[in-house]
Amino acid sequence: MTTGVSAMNDLAWVPQSCTLPTEERPLRVAEWDALFFERLTALTRPQPLRLRLDLAGGPGVEDRVRDLVERESGCCSFFTFALAPGAGLIRLDVAVDQEHGAVLDALAARTVAAGEQR
Repeated sequence: MTTGVSAMNDLAWVPQSCTLPTEERPLRVAEWDALFFERLTALTRPQPLRLRLDLAGGPGVEDRVRDLVERESGCCSFFTFALAPGAGLIRLDVAVDQEHGAVLDALAARTVAAGEQR
């Protein structure tokens, strides 16, 4: 059976504007997938161009999320991330411009698929 995550492993949804070397993209996507699989507690779409992800906190989780956000911001400048850590919960807002709405749609689909695999 093919899951939503594995079905999207071709990375065709990654935009040309991403400067991460092609050979590193599957590794980065796997890092995000693992985070969503392990920590996602809720996903909402407060606006068409913004996702809100609630992640379960724990030792080292905030640092892990900050590291991923920093590296992702370095190669995909079209993403805007806002991190709000709290007691036991890390809220991550991810926004894009109109041109990259399809990328956000793909990220939302991957996030849901990874969360459903638990």
